Amino acid sequence: MGKGQTTLLTQDKLDGIITDYHWMVNAIKEMRAEMVVGAKTAQYGIEATLPKAAGGVGDPIMQEAIRRSKNIKRIAEYEKKLLQVQKVIEKVTGDREIQVLNWMLDGKSKRWIAQRMGLSHTHIQNICQVIKNQMME
Repeated sequence: MGKGQTTLLTQDKLDGIITDYHWMVNAIKEMRAEMVVGAKTAQYGIEATLPKAAGGVGDPIMQEAIRRSKNIKRIAEYEKKLLQVQKVIEKVTGDREIQVLNWMLDGKSKRWIAQRMGLSHTHIQNICQVIKNQMME
């Protein structure tokens, strides 16, 4: 796929994104917070006077920069997936469907939702199917 093209959202992909939504949001928060802190290196004593590596493979600062660069790419991938769901959330109608979707986006399991709503696990699965159908329209 070239730049600017979006991947087609299928029901299976949508289900996976909804299931993973909560941890992806938390992962983005954690990775962004980590990026703000910065790399810690020795600044005092003899280490401060010694010559520093010039970006070689053994350079810990370069390795940290590479690792953070990969995190930036991962954050972008997660954000893209979250946006795909956020764009179609408004298509979901019905009080039960909205509540089930919100709980799922909060990371709750279908069994947990079923217990709280006083419904069977199968009924929650059926509601989830209705949600996915509405989001795909």
